[in-house]
Amino acid sequence: MKINQTKIFIKKARFFAHHGVLEQERYTGANFYVNLEARVNFVHALQTDELTDTVSYADLFDIVRTEMETPSQLIEHVGGRILEHIFSSYPEVENITLEIIKENPPMGADSEGAGIHIEAARE
Repeated sequence: MKINQTKIFIKKARFFAHHGVLEQERYTGANFYVNLEARVNFVHALQTDELTDTVSYADLFDIVRTEMETPSQLIEHVGGRILEHIFSSYPEVENITLEIIKENPPMGADSEGAGIHIEAARE
């Protein structure tokens, strides 16, 4: 069997966090959802059943949680911190796709949310 690509993902991780340009947003907080996809070669883990042959999605979640708990004005900044933290902690991560969605943002529109989408590769 030939494996073309392997990825680890976290889908719709929900956080209550204090990010926003307006002081009131940072004070009251809001719900955020994070989707993360990390391209990692874990082909060896398919046979070994060993966590050491992959990247733990629980560890990736801990990084996301840590960065989401630090208030910022911009979710772009939060996203940048998440990417830097993962790339510096896990050299085996090749690419990351990250989405951060703010539920009910204060923009005068009826929407489920607004957010950012970043596709990043290791340099």
